[in-house]
Amino acid sequence: MARSMLFLAAAGCIQLRLLCNMLDGLVAVEGGKRTVFGEIFNDMPDRFADVAILVGAGYSIANYSWGHELGWVAATLAVITAYIRLLGGSMGVTQYFLGPMAKPHRMALLTGACVVSMFENYLGMGGKTIALALIIMIAGMLVTCVRRTLRIVADLKKR
Repeated sequence: MARSMLFLAAAGCIQLRLLCNMLDGLVAVEGGKRTVFGEIFNDMPDRFADVAILVGAGYSIANYSWGHELGWVAATLAVITAYIRLLGGSMGVTQYFLGPMAKPHRMALLTGACVVSMFENYLGMGGKTIALALIIMIAGMLVTCVRRTLRIVADLKKR
């Protein structure tokens, strides 16, 4: 029962993180509160949150000896996808937020996995949901990295 409540809390916290991020952006852009260093304080906490959430998801996988590593790989790829986006922006091209595993997609997948994980003991799934979600996420982030890189290269070639 406690594990189920922790998964519910995790799902809620993931959604709260996205809500806070959205509200922060609305205040900055729509409210005219944007500053020259706003991007630092907008993007950097997202990377810390990505690592904490995805590594935490990996550590929640108790049934597989490689569960922790799965979380670390997912966290690393989340940071790399953001790095590629920001690298393109630093080179003067559009910052592409395309997926299939951009931040909103990752968080939606993990939120769903947390909700399903609440019922795993009753469904006889034995802790597979988070592992499966991270595997899907990793595959999607690899595709995302390739797509963003190719788009940036194409934009640079047009110059």
